[in-house]
Amino acid sequence: MLDIVYIGPVVALIFGILILMIPRALNYLVAIYLILVGIIGLWPHLSHGLH
Repeated sequence: MLDIVYIGPVVALIFGILILMIPRALNYLVAIYLILVGIIGLWPHLSHGLH
């Protein structure tokens, strides 16, 4: 199973490679990355409130 510690660097590596291959996708990749980081960061608080 993928630990939360590995997700950030793996996503950054994948997005970095994609930006090199498709520079026009930079805005979309940065937006997706920020949304994912926000969801991952807020998830413990959101899931705790659901119980």
